[in-house]
Amino acid sequence: MIGAAVAALAFCALPGSAAPAAEPSRLAGAASGEATLEAVDLAGLPGFPGPDPAVALDAFRRTCAAPPVAMAPAVTGSAADLAAACAGAAAVPADGAAAFFATAFTAHRIVRPAADGVPERRTGFLTGYFEPELAGSPGPAPGFAAPVLARPGDLVSLEPGETRPGLDPVLRAGRRTETGLVPYPDRAAIEDGALGDAAVPLLWLHPVDLFVLQVQGSGRVRLTDGRVVRVLYDGRNGRPYTAIGKLIVGEGHLPLDGLTLARWTGWLRDNPETARRLMRRNQSYIFFKLAPIDDPTLGPPGAAGVPLSPGHSLAVDATLWRYGLPFWLEASDDPATGRLAVAADTGSAIVGPVRGDLYLGTGEAAGVTAGNLRAQTGFVVLLPRSSAPTAP
Repeated sequence: MIGAAVAALAFCALPGSAAPAAEPSRLAGAASGEATLEAVDLAGLPGFPGPDPAVALDAFRRTCAAPPVAMAPAVTGSAADLAAACAGAAAVPADGAAAFFATAFTAHRIVRPAADGVPERRTGFLTGYFEPELAGSPGPAPGFAAPVLARPGDLVSLEPGETRPGLDPVLRAGRRTETGLVPYPDRAAIEDGALGDAAVPLLWLHPVDLFVLQVQGSGRVRLTDGRVVRVLYDGRNGRPYTAIGKLIVGEGHLPLDGLTLARWTGWLRDNPETARRLMRRNQSYIFFKLAPIDDPTLGPPGAAGVPLSPGHSLAVDATLWRYGLPFWLEASDDPATGRLAVAADTGSAIVGPVRGDLYLGTGEAAGVTAGNLRAQTGFVVLLPRSSAPTAP
């Protein structure tokens, strides 16, 4: 089961043998943190390719075949080579998935630059996210006082790595005015009516559920009229994200130990005045659009534009990695819990070369699993063979 497998991803020593003939190659990108890519032998990775490589292959084919989206110029992974691997995957049968990954890619563990000639093994951090199922209303009603807003027409989103005159580089969006771009209002200002007529509600939720929806980026909403709709990310105000769990713990309201999604959302519901104050300290604000649910077994589209595969779609730093690249998430205590996941999404909190967020499915059970996944993890990127880095 996915839940049992990902719960075991609490990694320590990193397995696998380095390929001795290859010198580590420095990873490009401003957020790379001086990381390098060290060639490793796929055959030396315990557990590879995981218990369900066929599902990973489906996720790879779906992601790599999608129309390309704008990415930062310095991302690792050649678009042409990835497209070639994608074409080769089209006719691979399910029982050939393991052989496909082993032959079409070379593996590179993400490590720190060598100190005294020895590369430093670098564990990263893996969390989980999910698609919540929430109760909502087509209009404002008791218990449903928070509007889910459509993307305003004056919101200008910046591409990865893009900057604009007059905007602080930390801001990832701006507001279009007659005199140029200005910073977009933060969460508190938007809640206080700063958007005016540009604030168009799509539906209404409990304020805490709206906050959860914005943290997760998408969700399914069961409306009081019986309809079930999917609510998808459609842009954000570009302001910095602040994790509310840190605020709750920092003020002493709840202990860090055992701080699950259910616990902190329950506490927010029970303390609405303090909850409003803390939620407004997160300046980031997400806008949405509605969509039908075509395949209930798959999640919403990620940033790569394709539906997410539970347990095999990974949110990565999109300034560093090209969507469609497979990653091997290394396990040590139990090799069977290692898994292949495909870069298909990103998030404002997913920064750096060894930071990932694994999509785990829809609903309450997926939410529990996602909330429990906070693991020190080894990241091995799989590059199409002709994309393999070479030493300078």
